[in-house]
Amino acid sequence: MNSRTEFTDIYTDDEMIERVMEVMQSGRFVKGRECVQFENEFASAMGANHAIGVSNGTAALLLALQAHGVGPGDEVFIPAHTFFATGSPVAHLGAEPIFVDIDPATYTIDVDDIESKIAESTNPAAIMPVHIYGQMADMRAITKIATDHDLVVIEDACQAHMATRDGHTAGTAGDVGCFSFYPSKNMTVGGDGGMIVTDDAQIADHIRALRNHGRGEDGIHRHLGLNHRLDETNAAVGRVQLEHIQRWSRQRNHAAQRYTDQLTEIPEVTVPTEASDAFHVYHLYVIQAPDRDDLRAHLDDRGIDTGIHYATPAHEHPAMQAVVGEVHLPVAEALCDRIVSLPMHPRIEPDAVDRACSEIAAYYG
Repeated sequence: MNSRTEFTDIYTDDEMIERVMEVMQSGRFVKGRECVQFENEFASAMGANHAIGVSNGTAALLLALQAHGVGPGDEVFIPAHTFFATGSPVAHLGAEPIFVDIDPATYTIDVDDIESKIAESTNPAAIMPVHIYGQMADMRAITKIATDHDLVVIEDACQAHMATRDGHTAGTAGDVGCFSFYPSKNMTVGGDGGMIVTDDAQIADHIRALRNHGRGEDGIHRHLGLNHRLDETNAAVGRVQLEHIQRWSRQRNHAAQRYTDQLTEIPEVTVPTEASDAFHVYHLYVIQAPDRDDLRAHLDDRGIDTGIHYATPAHEHPAMQAVVGEVHLPVAEALCDRIVSLPMHPRIEPDAVDRACSEIAAYYG
């Protein structure tokens, strides 16, 4: 399972090509109308006041932290089960990632463990929940903790475009929401890209400056920013994909329910849990299974592609251990030894789901 997108289709291919050709013919490749319109349309779809297009999802997280003044000495609470890019921007700014264990059912950040880690901290600054695999974390509990302790909430919604929970859309429950449009994500831009959403006009202006070398609308550089702009061609593709993301999300969720209905019957397999107040958009459909590697080999021999997301807990990568030292988070660590990502994309056929389930059942006898 790689970065190649699997969800372009007859409804979008021609239109995306046409939009990109229009940009190419215009000669305006950065800081043009396509990015502005994409931002406006994305903000409207999310129900947010502001959206700021950036070069990728990691840049979105970095700029959101930087705009809120997170820096040396600050502590940022993040889940142990996530892609490395959740923690690396924190460390890059000189702040300290404080890793938190995960809820064993939803795999999102454990709110009780957040409280425990805050009680042990000296300079808490922010919580960065990750809506892992396409399901939102418990934002009601997280925002209450943040209010009680005067913390910023920056949502890593890079895998959860248009997911909902408890009446909120992913990215809009906290202070800032960050999205990735990497080619394997639920929604992409024909390359790399990202988006930040917020209702705070001052933060939005700060991020707009930071993505453009710290430059304000008057041409004065008031911040030490870099180039994290979103290209016009990427924005043009994103505008088309935005029109279809809700349909793709329903198709993903429908395929996931088909998986779950069949795999629930296999005692050795643990299927994903979808919270009762959530709409899970299934960026990935991840099961837990014993003998994970042998199961994967069995499926691979039969032409069924699988993946592991993620084999190493975020706090156990050598680069992160150099920052945080030895950390033990038992739920996340045990999960990483058992997870398998099954084929998932909006166009997956029912027969493909059924075949994968049948082969898993055959493996376990």
